[in-house]
Amino acid sequence: MSESKAKILLVEDDPTLAFVVKDNLESNGYEVTHCPDGESGWQQFMKHNFDMCLLDIMLPRKDGISLAVQIRRKNESIPILLLTAKNMDADKINGFRSGADDYITKPFNMQELLLRIEVFLKRTMKQEDSQPTDFTIGNLEFNYKNLLLHNASARHQLTQKEADLLRYFCLNAGKVLKREEILLHVWGKEDYFLGRSMDVFITKLRKYLKDVPDVQLQTIHGIGFRFVMPQEV
Repeated sequence: MSESKAKILLVEDDPTLAFVVKDNLESNGYEVTHCPDGESGWQQFMKHNFDMCLLDIMLPRKDGISLAVQIRRKNESIPILLLTAKNMDADKINGFRSGADDYITKPFNMQELLLRIEVFLKRTMKQEDSQPTDFTIGNLEFNYKNLLLHNASARHQLTQKEADLLRYFCLNAGKVLKREEILLHVWGKEDYFLGRSMDVFITKLRKYLKDVPDVQLQTIHGIGFRFVMPQEV
C-alpha cells in the first residue's frame, strides 16, 4: 500500500487493460488519472501534478514516444514507464531516447508493475521527503505541502509552481542562484520561454512578500537572484 497517495498518469487506449491497471493501482493506494489517447494525456499532464507516468506506446492522437518526449521536456525527474506490446530493440531504444526510464512488455504481471512503480517512487520521493516543507519567512508561514503562505491577516493560496519556486529559494536563502540553476531545479529544463515564465513567477512572489519586513527577493543583474530573509530564532 502506498501511504503517500502518489498520483499516477495512466495513458492507455485499451479500455479493458486500463480498467485492470487503474483498479489494481487504486487498490494499492495510488491516485490514478486515466486518459485513452496521447493528446488527452498531455492535457492532463499540463493541468495536474503527477508523481509518475505510465504510457502505452501505441496510442491514438499522439503516440507514447512523442508524449514521453513532451513530458520529459517539461519535467526531467518524473518517472516515465512505457507499456508496450512490442518487444523489439528498436522500440526500447526509441523509448529511452524519448526520456523514458523503463518499459514493461504486455502482457505483464500486475505484481511486477506494482514493484516497478514502488521502486521508482521510492527513489524520487525519498529525496523530496528529506527536505523541509515548512518555513518561516519573516511574519509569514509557508506550508509547502498545502501550497499556503499565510499569517493572521494574509492568506495566499499558491500554485504548485509558485510553491516549488518559493521552496527552492527558502532552501537556498542567502545564496546567489543563477537563472539556469533555478530553471533546472524547478522547471527541469533551461530554455528562453521557461526563463520568461520564471520572471512572471518571480513577480508574483514579490507581490506576496512585498509587505514582509526584512525579506527581499533580489535581482543580481546578469546572474540570477538572491533570497534574503531573517534568520529563524
